Amino acid sequence: MQRLQDRVAVITGAGSGIGLATARRFAQEGAKVVAVDLDEVAGAKAADEVGGLFVQADVSVEDDVVRMFRTAHDTFGSVDIAFNNAGISPPEDDSILTTGVDAWRRVQEVNLTSVYYCCKHVIPYMRRQGKGSIINTASFVAVMGSATSQISYTASKGGVLAMTRELGVQFAREGIRVNALCPGPVDTPLLQELFAKDPERAQRRLVHIPIGRFARAEEMAAAVAFLASDDASFITASEFLVDGGISSAYVTPL
Repeated sequence: MQRLQDRVAVITGAGSGIGLATARRFAQEGAKVVAVDLDEVAGAKAADEVGGLFVQADVSVEDDVVRMFRTAHDTFGSVDIAFNNAGISPPEDDSILTTGVDAWRRVQEVNLTSVYYCCKHVIPYMRRQGKGSIINTASFVAVMGSATSQISYTASKGGVLAMTRELGVQFAREGIRVNALCPGPVDTPLLQELFAKDPERAQRRLVHIPIGRFARAEEMAAAVAFLASDDASFITASEFLVDGGISSAYVTPL
């Protein structure tokens, strides 16, 4: 399919995981990809693979965010899609009883404040165009509670979801759609690193997924491509759950 033909898509966290899978999917669908990542090697590699443009940026720094969208617009003439995906989940973010304020603040800066910056600085481009699609990566933890807490991560994703809902309503009549992708646990390097340190914790989470496995990054990319495309033209301010049924489960199959 070529649902995104010639549209300019900016993807943060494009060097790995969901971001990399989405860069590949967007390119397959005809988009011009601007791959943004803090990691210069991974980001440049992703951009080269999809024939896109690499911009190194720390999305928790406002000036970097301004620069990345300006570069995308100056290079390609528009910014049609923003997939605000960059995020972290460090091991020091754990129970509220043990998580220090420095870890709390860092996760909030990267996971929530960066999305605020990205939306704040891409919306003016989209307003001038009279159209655009923004997809913010939240999480299924934004709609559920967990006893295996990552307190700052959970709070940050709840903030992303609430902000997305408000922006989706506020700018709907200007042709700008804003939606939150809410993935379940995805088999990415980030999750592998987290669970390699604690296999019991991984199994405790896996048992709650009705489908019985973690998601693949490509499955998330397919959902993002749908939300970015005109196939989702009547969808905005939504929490788009792609979680293998976890948020609807009480007792899962054996």
